[in-house]
Amino acid sequence: MTARLPRPPVFFPTLFFASIFALLIGLGVWQLERLAGKRVLLDRIAAAETAPAQPLSDAAPQFARLSVSGRIDPSRTARYLVEVRHTPRGERMGARLIQPLTRPDGSVILVDRGWAPDDATTLAPPPPTIVGYARRGDAPGWFAPADDVAHLHFYTMDPGRIGAALGFAQVAPFVLVALGSATDGQYPVPAEHLPRPPNDHLNYALTWFALAASLAGVYFVWIRRAVRA
Repeated sequence: MTARLPRPPVFFPTLFFASIFALLIGLGVWQLERLAGKRVLLDRIAAAETAPAQPLSDAAPQFARLSVSGRIDPSRTARYLVEVRHTPRGERMGARLIQPLTRPDGSVILVDRGWAPDDATTLAPPPPTIVGYARRGDAPGWFAPADDVAHLHFYTMDPGRIGAALGFAQVAPFVLVALGSATDGQYPVPAEHLPRPPNDHLNYALTWFALAASLAGVYFVWIRRAVRA
């Protein structure tokens, strides 16, 4: 008579499966919650893009279109990042131009007027009123190049540091990114839309749920064999 092998223990594997399965389902549900919140945010941005620009104030909501009047000094210009774009003259390397705007009360706001090629000989004069959105400063990334302060070329959007390099002891803690329409051959080229954060949460949720389903399939095949052993 052949002796039967003892059944493998199922308690701890089942406990492990239940823990990981619950974690995967929880991550999927969390991504669905983030999906709902991101959709609300994107709807707010879309509404703000068609609404009239608001005067700059401390109560201005995030992602609002703002209107700021003042005098821009083109003689003080910093460059931000490096970007190659296709132009009527072919591929050209350039950067975003950061210039100071002095408001009637004397306060200074840095304005990101848009992209311009390095070899641009003339720039469009700045309008007396800038319509744009506020962009808060960034912390330097691990792989961000070092700022070239001597040549006023920056790779981290730090309003205080850029303002100091341009000769201002104090500037607003954000940069006003100018909005407008691109015109062929005219520089700088402003941003055309408010920023829209990516919304991939549905894909993430489906991935977590698929992993949970795969784990459940593996577990039920294993438990069926373990019970029959």
